[in-house]
Amino acid sequence: MDTYSFLRELADSWVLLAMFLFFLGVVIWAFRPGSRPIHKDTADIPFRNETSPATSLGCGACKTCTCAASLDLEALK
Repeated sequence: MDTYSFLRELADSWVLLAMFLFFLGVVIWAFRPGSRPIHKDTADIPFRNETSPATSLGCGACKTCTCAASLDLEALK
């Protein structure tokens, strides 16, 4: 038996089974009941430093915000 045929049979059987079991383990680990708080915390990362919602006209990031002044208000209606 040459090396290629042996490795091909090994990959088609046991390695495929091992990769499937690894995948199944990762899916079960990701969706386990105790991971909900971790996933919730990770999902909220983009919103951690927001103190107020975005305004509809202008960004409101600074006190002298001129973002709204540059908008064509008639086009928004």
